[in-house]
Amino acid sequence: MPALAVQPQPDLIRVLAPQALRAAVEAHGRYLRGLPGAARANLTYVDLANVALEGVDLSEADLTGARLNGALLARANLSRATLYGADLRDADLRGANLSRGDLRGACLRGANLRGADLSGCDLREGVTALQDSAEGFRILRHDARRGELGYALARGANLAGAQLGEGFTRAADLSDADLSGASLQGARLNRAALNGADLSKANLYNADLSGASLRRAVLAGTDTAGAAFDGADLSQVLRAPQPMIYVDDEPLHEVVDAHEAYVVSEGRQGAAARISMVDFRPLRRLRGRRLSGLSAPGAIFFGMDLEGAQLQGANLADADLRGASLRGADLRGVRLAGAQLARADLSGARLGPLAIGPGRMLRADLCRAVLRGADLTGASARRARFIDADLARCRLEGCDLAEAELPEGFSP
Repeated sequence: MPALAVQPQPDLIRVLAPQALRAAVEAHGRYLRGLPGAARANLTYVDLANVALEGVDLSEADLTGARLNGALLARANLSRATLYGADLRDADLRGANLSRGDLRGACLRGANLRGADLSGCDLREGVTALQDSAEGFRILRHDARRGELGYALARGANLAGAQLGEGFTRAADLSDADLSGASLQGARLNRAALNGADLSKANLYNADLSGASLRRAVLAGTDTAGAAFDGADLSQVLRAPQPMIYVDDEPLHEVVDAHEAYVVSEGRQGAAARISMVDFRPLRRLRGRRLSGLSAPGAIFFGMDLEGAQLQGANLADADLRGASLRGADLRGVRLAGAQLARADLSGARLGPLAIGPGRMLRADLCRAVLRGADLTGASARRARFIDADLARCRLEGCDLAEAELPEGFSP
């Protein structure tokens, strides 16, 4: 049953002068820092339509019922804020932090939540009742407007552990979103776009996903009891791995150990691994492993820990590395053409050329790779090939792209 808030008077929305809004934001900043003259921002039922508040810190603020339609809130910090029943239609919330916020009953039609953090959010249904002298109680509704989008744009949003209601999920664009552990029980996701979404351990009990597009979605450990998938596109869906993987009757971990021995001994021991389309997830982590020259095209490394791994000259074309940690990994000369690297952490990774002889070098190949939402902060990608790669929402602060071949029209 949706939560109900009762309000005493019918005319709730109040206007706040720009100076008063500035003062409230500044006082809230002092409140967050524990300074004198502080006051938690109380912006309940305030008309903030189309206001420019990019990057503002209103974490823990009370914005119950606020009118924020069309507001510019990109990169704003609204973590733990109360946005119960708020009107966020057409708001720009790209990259905003809404983690652990109360958004019950909030209207997000047409809102742009690409790359936003909504982890632990409560997005279930909620209604506000107004006390009307003529009609008694009446329900405050956000009426649809002509020409407005009927769904939220949440591509690449972090909704891990969130509780989602029907109003948010219906016909939503949740492609590449992190919905791991989210509660979608009974949600109407028919015709929703969930391509590449991570639904690991999510609750989809009795959810309606008929006609939804779930290409490359992750359904590992997902509760799908009673869920309807009639007409849904489930191509290349990633499910839970087998507890043990064998390659030609040899356990995968022994194949990897033998390859590492081959690398460390410079070919005197072990054997070079040439294994395609193998699911590495049962190994869980390859942190710091010395796996130069590994040939594993089309392999699955989804969500794995490969921090600091040495993968110089490795062939990982078309591999699934979504959400994997490759922090500080040595990827010089690696072949990642067509690889899936959405949400991967490549911060500090080495993606430059690998010297293979006097005057010869092997460049890192990421042509056609999908790097949506990946973190390349501080990475070195000199001379790397990114032709036709998808770099949408990539973090590139401090990334060395000198002489790199970038997608046409892309500007870092």
